[in-house]
Amino acid sequence: MKLQIRVAEGEKLPFTQDELKINGHAIEVRVYAEDPANNFLPDIGTLTTYRPPQGPGVRVDDGFEEGMTIPIHYDPMIAKLITHGATREEAINRMERAIDDYAISGVETTLGFCRYVMGHKAFRSGKYDTHFVRDHFSPSVLEGSDPEEYLVAALVAAELGQTQKERPKPLASAASGLSAWKLNRR
Repeated sequence: MKLQIRVAEGEKLPFTQDELKINGHAIEVRVYAEDPANNFLPDIGTLTTYRPPQGPGVRVDDGFEEGMTIPIHYDPMIAKLITHGATREEAINRMERAIDDYAISGVETTLGFCRYVMGHKAFRSGKYDTHFVRDHFSPSVLEGSDPEEYLVAALVAAELGQTQKERPKPLASAASGLSAWKLNRR
C-alpha cells in the first residue's frame, strides 16, 4: 500500500522489474453465501457453524463469525481463502485440504463448487478460460456432496484429534447418526 501511495504521488519504485523474484504459487477462492445449484443465487441466513481452516500455507481473510447473519442488502462474500505452496500443484492440494476442513452451516456456500474446480482436469492442467462454468459445470456434479456430511466429518476428525491423512470421508450414515451431536456440539 505504501508503495502504491508513493507512486501515486509521483515517486519512483525503489526496485526494478528484474529485481523481482517469484516465490512459489498462491491460489485464492472466494467463499460466498451462494447456492451453486441454483445459478449461484445469494443465500441469506445465520452462520450456525463457522470454523475456517488453518495450517501452513493457509490464510483466511474473513469478516464473519459463527452466529452472524449474512444480510440480503450486501455482497454475500464470507471470506477469501488463500493457499500458498512451492508449486502450483502444492497450492492446489493445500486448497483442497483447506476447503475440506472449512466448516460452515446455516447457508449454502460456494465451497462445494470451489472443491469441484480444484479437482477438475481442465483447472489442474491450466487449460481453462473464463467460460469454465459454462463449459464444465453442472449443478448435478455437486449432488451427493452434502455439506452437512462434510461438517460432521470435519467435527468428528477435530474431536478425535485426527490428522489430515486420517480424516474420515463423509458418509450419509455417519451424518444421520451424529446429527444431534453436531447440532449441540460447540
